[in-house]
Amino acid sequence: MEHLRVSEAQHVISTSITRLGTETVGLEQALGRVLAEEIRANRDLPPYDVSAMDGYAVRSSDLPATLNIIEDIKAGDRPRLVVQTGQCARIMTGAQMPQGADAVIRVEDTQSLTDKTVQIAKAVRAGNDVRPQGEQMRDGEVVLTADTEITPGVIGVLATTKTSQMCVYRRPRVAILSTGNELEAMGEAVDPYKIPDANSYALMAQVQALGITPVLLGIARDDPDELAAYLLRGLEYDVLLVSGGTSVGVHDYVRPTIEKLGVNMKFWRVAIRPGHPLAFGCTDTTLVFGLPGNPVSSMVCFEEFVVPALRQMMGYSRRYRRTVTARLAHAIKFRAGRTEFIRVQLRDDGTGYVANATGTQSSGVLLSMAKADGLLVIPSDSNGLAANEQVTVQLLDGTSYQSELGFKE
Repeated sequence: MEHLRVSEAQHVISTSITRLGTETVGLEQALGRVLAEEIRANRDLPPYDVSAMDGYAVRSSDLPATLNIIEDIKAGDRPRLVVQTGQCARIMTGAQMPQGADAVIRVEDTQSLTDKTVQIAKAVRAGNDVRPQGEQMRDGEVVLTADTEITPGVIGVLATTKTSQMCVYRRPRVAILSTGNELEAMGEAVDPYKIPDANSYALMAQVQALGITPVLLGIARDDPDELAAYLLRGLEYDVLLVSGGTSVGVHDYVRPTIEKLGVNMKFWRVAIRPGHPLAFGCTDTTLVFGLPGNPVSSMVCFEEFVVPALRQMMGYSRRYRRTVTARLAHAIKFRAGRTEFIRVQLRDDGTGYVANATGTQSSGVLLSMAKADGLLVIPSDSNGLAANEQVTVQLLDGTSYQSELGFKE
């Protein structure tokens, strides 16, 4: 099977995804979810014209003038009097405008003569420093559409409309499975001839960073029957992440076993470095990602392929990590043929970002990911990068996403 480019593999995955169903959550649990319904205003807001400043409610046609103060109006008060010619009302920010007044003069633009009179030397137009009724929302209008990501600002709007419960797209149920006789589980005694199972926990953290609580299935040894039993458990979930065993060695049992279980495998290789032996398939109910056994390769493939898939399932329109432009601090040699992801640290030198590699880029050195702020993307047709060259870096900050891929392959 031909090795797919990054965007081609992402397209295959994306077209295999059906957005998940919905559930109802309370406002306190809604942050980071995606609305599956529209939200309408339940009132005009503000419910009446209000003052935007501390000052005086006036008739704009009177100014400039010395005016008599007929009452004080605080936020929450209902005005008692109508402002007539030659009159004004002392008013606080957020307070209801009295009848007869059509503008507000800030207190710093006035001179108090007595407790009951004020001198105003400037003229203003009607509406000055007044927030009109319905400026924020009108009763019955749609204020939030379906597919809106619920951010802190959206939480504020939901609270304003008194939406205590809302319909959102549910989060996928994700299972994580590691494979290989060489792996040592967290609870096992230290064996210097084995490799600690870091992949399960690194993947767990990457899934958790998306607001999803995964299930760790453990380690399946290199035995077809044991592997099949673990895979069957994993296929009960919406997404199964299988780490290791997808290469073509004689003891790599994932490929034949998973195909026997009825998984329709879409591809087994992608033209990237690290992460070449990436596999993807699906059943009617489960997406299956065969991630490389090397820990850095596994994490990079998760960022490039699993993150967009999980976010698509949850209803997000912005699925890809945000990219920025940086200046490369040093030259990088490159072997053309695959899109490469270099782990880098970023610093701001006052003119923009500067990118430095995190040391060795071996796919087995997990510290290269632990130190990284982002992934520098080298296109597959590159002949290498020179010092001070402008490069594209995909941020590993889990709060920033964009709707397009953002880099050249």
